[in-house]
This record gives sequence, structure tokens and C-alpha cells, in this order.
Amino acid sequence: MILKAELHCHIEGAAAPDLVVSQARKYGKDPSPYIQDGSFVWHDFSSFLAAYDFASDLFRTEEDYARLTDHYLTSLARDGAIYSEVFTSPDHAKKAGLSPKAYTDALGEGMARAKARTGIEGRMIVTGVRHVGVEAIEQAARFAARCGHPLVTGFGVAGDERIGDFEDYVRAFEIAREAGLGITIHAGELMGWESVAAALDHIRPARIGHGVRAIENPDLVRRIAGQGVVLECCPGSNIALKVFGSFAEHPFPALRAAGCKVTLNSDDPPYFWTSLKREYDIAAEHFSMDDKALTAVTRTAIEAAFVDRKTKAMLLSRLDVKGR
Repeated sequence: MILKAELHCHIEGAAAPDLVVSQARKYGKDPSPYIQDGSFVWHDFSSFLAAYDFASDLFRTEEDYARLTDHYLTSLARDGAIYSEVFTSPDHAKKAGLSPKAYTDALGEGMARAKARTGIEGRMIVTGVRHVGVEAIEQAARFAARCGHPLVTGFGVAGDERIGDFEDYVRAFEIAREAGLGITIHAGELMGWESVAAALDHIRPARIGHGVRAIENPDLVRRIAGQGVVLECCPGSNIALKVFGSFAEHPFPALRAAGCKVTLNSDDPPYFWTSLKREYDIAAEHFSMDDKALTAVTRTAIEAAFVDRKTKAMLLSRLDVKGR
């Protein structure tokens, strides 16, 4: 089995249908409009958000969140993953009635349980949400900078790319950068190459969530390759949301051939009928990548991970031992 690593997954969006059904039973909710035959059901972005919001609302207590993270990381480890970073949302914690600290501690507890059982390493990227507003994003950055949780190692901004300008978020990212957190930002998914260029200009991230629309501008592709910015690619998500019409049209192989550092990730896996394992399978089947090439993708992810040097060295040594 190829060892895998994931840098781009929204923890609320990682809740498997069986876990959501169990939570719905716990809180007396009817999941049938959103889950049928063990699968999430949606047909456009609005219905996707409705299903996402329904499921997210079923995680309300610290134990709920610990269970969610444990469940997801354990499933990843079962498929050969040795490292996982998840996007967390202080805004969602508040909506659920928890403090950001209680929420983060609970997610960390779930990561600890999964690690004890499987050996998988997990870390958290605290994330602000564009459509919630600039002030909320700065609050998220301040929380990330001050929370002191050992597994919080990065800061990012996600949400609707059509709302807000990258320059609005500069202060939030400076707060995070000054605290020594890794920097990533969503760009170049729903919006075109210009959003990727603006992210590079204003935010100077180490990584970009998605970034695949950069393919529309060859000069930008060269810039990304030259600067060594890592792209957190999510092919299954891109096809499900119709960013590209088919895997044959997906730019992952072209970005890789141009020298960009690319990784494979699942985004909101059950909603897009995918998993980290399936993303690696997609790359093998549709992008003609053999085991050596896929292992190189894992190495890129670990080298780009927001994790301390000692842990990174341990993860790379696991990859090297497996490769012999």
C-alpha cells in the first residue's frame, strides 16, 4: 500500500454518512433529505451547502468533535495515510455553542485517540471564512496565534472566493505569520487565475488551497514553480463541483510537468464521493502516475507540512523505509 499524506480537508466536511446518521439519531433529526443509500445527496452548490450545514449542525459537544476527528483520521490511516492536516473553523465552534478553545481541544483529543490506535500524525489549520467577514477572519487569526495548542500549526482562509479581496486579509495573515504559523489560502478554484496571482501578491503563502486555475496563465504557472509554492490539489472535488468537465481536462498533470509542487487531497470527501485513497487512485488511473510518482506526491506533502522538524523527519523516514 502506498503511504499517503493529506494537507487539505475541512473537518466538518469529512463526516462520513454513517457517522452523520448516528449523530442525527442522537439529536432526533431526520437525515433522509440529505443522505440516501449511505451517500450524501445534492445537485448544485446551494444543495451541497444545505447538506453540509445539516450535517455540521449535528456536531455540538466536545465529545462529538473528538469522535469526528478520531473517526476521520482512523479511516485515513486504514487507507495508508501517515499524516493529516485538517481545516478547523472557530466560526463553526461559536455556531455550535462552544468556545474556539473547547472546540480545538476536542479536535485535538480526537487526533490523539487516532494516533494512539494507528500511529497517524494530525495537525490543525485554523481557518477564517471569507463570507463571514474580515473581522471574523482576524479574530480567527488572533485565536490561532494565541491558543497555544501544540497541534495548531497553520492558518488559512477558505469560503466563497467571490466575496472579499485578498488585500482585506493581509492583517490577519500577518498576525498568524508573526506567531510562526504556516500560511495557506484558498484560491483558483471557483475563480480564475487572477485569484491565485492576487493571493501570491498580497498574502505570500507557502501553499495554496486548490490553485488549479493557475493553468489559465502560463506565466503564473512558471511563477508558482519558481517560488516553490505548494498546490493543495483536490481533483475529485473539482470534478464534482464542475470546475473542470472531466479528469481528462484536469490540469494536475500539466502543473506537475511544469515543475509545480502538487499534492493530492480530498477537500470534503464524502460530499464529493471521494477519499484520500480515491484521489491517489484517480491519479493512477487518469493521470498515469505509477507508485513511484505517487510516493513522490506524498513526499511533497510531508515536506510542505506545517509540522516541526523532528516530526517531519520521522514521517520522511517512514516513507523511506516503505520505499526500500
